[in-house]
Amino acid sequence: MTLPIRIGVQLQPQHSTDYNQIRDAVRRCEDIGVDVVFNWDHFFPLYGDPDGAHYECWTMLGAWAEQTSRVEIGALVSCNSYRNPELLADMARTVDNISGGRLILGIGSGWKQKDYDEYGYDFGTVGSRLDDLAGALPRIKSRLAKLNPAPLRDIPILIGGQGEKKTLRLVAEYGDIWHGFTNAETYPGKAEVLDGHCADVGREPGVIERSAGVEGGNDTDALRASADALAGLGVTLLTVGVNGPDYDLGPAEALVRWRDAR
Repeated sequence: MTLPIRIGVQLQPQHSTDYNQIRDAVRRCEDIGVDVVFNWDHFFPLYGDPDGAHYECWTMLGAWAEQTSRVEIGALVSCNSYRNPELLADMARTVDNISGGRLILGIGSGWKQKDYDEYGYDFGTVGSRLDDLAGALPRIKSRLAKLNPAPLRDIPILIGGQGEKKTLRLVAEYGDIWHGFTNAETYPGKAEVLDGHCADVGREPGVIERSAGVEGGNDTDALRASADALAGLGVTLLTVGVNGPDYDLGPAEALVRWRDAR
């Protein structure tokens, strides 16, 4: 199965005290030809001032659904621990309907302990959080099938993570897109493990879109080299992270030009 090369931008919702800066960045992403715009599901900045400005994930996605008309939108990724699976399914269906069928439901098991502690969630262990994700995914799919009105499409489920025993098994069973937080050096080994899990569950590996972050910062040559290497390995959704408050889209523009020149 041959999938098109797509460019994603993760607008990291941190260090911007004025939401208008994020709104403008989303508009610019659509204008320059980005395919997917992501945020992330945290409550505090991941780097820089740990108590700096930060916005909530899914409220923002609802605003993006109204603001945009072409790009797909989603979280890279939502934390399974923060919402009841049925509620998350309903939220996803609602944002999908608002957007006209452009939501990607990104999800992972969670990892940032400060988020859990500050907001009153049980952090548990890596294993318990993965077990919770395994229990949540069929519940999400079941609820999506029951909602009225239904989603406007079969909402793609993006699963983030690279754990070989549990996470990649869940990707094989439930994922439409896999974001492994890998680079060109680490991707092949993880992809081989995923392919093995697909064989075990009787699923064709090629139907799962492969996603990864592009390295290189503002160095255009390095960005293109990273993108070439990943695409050569079969990664088709290539995403660059952009931080607030300025949201410099120069790297995204370079990747869009790279995509269009292929």
